[in-house]
Amino acid sequence: MAHDVVIKNGTVVDGTGAPAIRADVAIDGDRISAVGEVDASGANQVIDAEGRIVTPGFVDLHSHLDAQVGWDPTMSSSCYHGVTSVVMGNCGMTFAPVRPGQADVLAGAMETVEDIPASAIIEGLPWDWEGYGGYLDAIEKMPLGLNAGGYVGDVAVRLYVAGEAACEEDFEATPDQLAEMAALVEDAMNAGALGYSISRSLFHRVPDGRNVPGTWSKPEEFYAIAEPLGRLGKGVIESAPRYNFLDSAESRVEEELAWMAEISRRTGRPFSFNLQQIDSLGTHYRDVIRLSAEANETGAQLRPQITPRGVGVLFSLAANSLIDHLPSYQPLKEMDLTGRVAGLRDADVRAKLIEEGANDAVEPFTKMYLMPAGKPASYDYTQDDSIAGIAQATGVSPVEAYINAMVESDGKSIVNWPVMNQDHEAIKEQVLSPVTIMGLADAGAHATQIMDASQPTYFLAHWARDEQVISLEDGVRAVSSDTAQFIGYADRGTLTEGSFADVNVIDLDGLSLPLPEIVHDFPGNAPRFVQRADGIDHTFVNGTHFMENGEPTGNLAGRLLRS
Repeated sequence: MAHDVVIKNGTVVDGTGAPAIRADVAIDGDRISAVGEVDASGANQVIDAEGRIVTPGFVDLHSHLDAQVGWDPTMSSSCYHGVTSVVMGNCGMTFAPVRPGQADVLAGAMETVEDIPASAIIEGLPWDWEGYGGYLDAIEKMPLGLNAGGYVGDVAVRLYVAGEAACEEDFEATPDQLAEMAALVEDAMNAGALGYSISRSLFHRVPDGRNVPGTWSKPEEFYAIAEPLGRLGKGVIESAPRYNFLDSAESRVEEELAWMAEISRRTGRPFSFNLQQIDSLGTHYRDVIRLSAEANETGAQLRPQITPRGVGVLFSLAANSLIDHLPSYQPLKEMDLTGRVAGLRDADVRAKLIEEGANDAVEPFTKMYLMPAGKPASYDYTQDDSIAGIAQATGVSPVEAYINAMVESDGKSIVNWPVMNQDHEAIKEQVLSPVTIMGLADAGAHATQIMDASQPTYFLAHWARDEQVISLEDGVRAVSSDTAQFIGYADRGTLTEGSFADVNVIDLDGLSLPLPEIVHDFPGNAPRFVQRADGIDHTFVNGTHFMENGEPTGNLAGRLLRS
């Protein structure tokens, strides 16, 4: 029988960690029907993968595409990086449950926490649900390019039950309120939620500046609300933990790890939480990894969730520049990129800006790095790459060095200010730890601040191919079967007979990242960063050819994935 699709002559890296083999892959319907020597005669589509690796589609555990899914079926930038399945609803932030008329409350919280414009959220979603199951039903009716599922978020649950009083630092839920919250989580799990997510980060606030609900809650409240996961025997718990942003005292880490380990033991469910190295916190990331491994020896299932490169705030002349604060730049902020570059080329304007910025402190510029236009994006820097280093080498002030870079690149160069994972060797330690899991790509979030959805491309190109810190087989496994199995995406994350045909064909030697760029394609013409990839030739989702040479084919076969 002729196959629907045959991918010939590639090197199959099947996602299990098994050695790569030269093999063909056959697809029939939405499944892998054969891996080995396949007769391609009569196939509807044949792809020659000579010189390419063939991998499972990648599974992204940490996205905030909960709103973008309503207007962007490709879920870009994830689609550019071989991602075929995503998990939404992280960090306690979801759009259900929601009481009628309270959409603005959840949209506003998402804007302040994740930098997704509230106006785009309100305009881009139908808001015709109340419970979390209704939200999933609405998503299931939408055209989807990728597979998507989601957690039910603690922030929405608390706001639904207690209103904005839940934002107060001294708020304590009553037994009746806890019972109602637990019932909402159970309803969400029965409707197909993948688990229950929580925010404890001190950076996460509602529009009036208060911390989001749950930040200061006692662990006993989370034990009560998450109880249904243990009784139902399914689902994952996820959290943005509090320890990252307090101090480096080991007691802070021990306190947060202790309750997370306890809730995992009580429910019998896996628990993943954000982990980054931060200079000001010393080696707290090592403590987190050590304590997680120790907890797992006593029945917990903790997986600190990491990202394979620095997390940086991006500055683009098209959106947010390093000279936004200077008086003479204010008229230029009202212009488009072309107008801003023209303004910087004006000798009088330029002289005024350089004079106004002459007294700006040099120290911040030592940690802000130029990503030059026309070159692949790099995330491993030396001091010479910093704006301060460039200024010193050229004998000008940092502000003048920055303006020169913008003018020379027609405003296309980017500046990156890494605020987390600032040490390359510390990232390496996290990548090599057997207890960590790949995540934190934050797709859909931090629209004009951060662009980390390109994580899988960077991970394989940098750590597996260039640094050879991990094998290619283990690298692919880390972003496919490891994440798929953790979240419960059955028959995904591997290229084995019978698995869903989520497939990538990749030119590993050519795998690289262009610079992030600002586009205006959110509802209301709101701006955001996107980042594409070079070297990912084809992506199939559920057997359907979804991406070709970095562009969507227009074929959409993604599905809502329920627990």
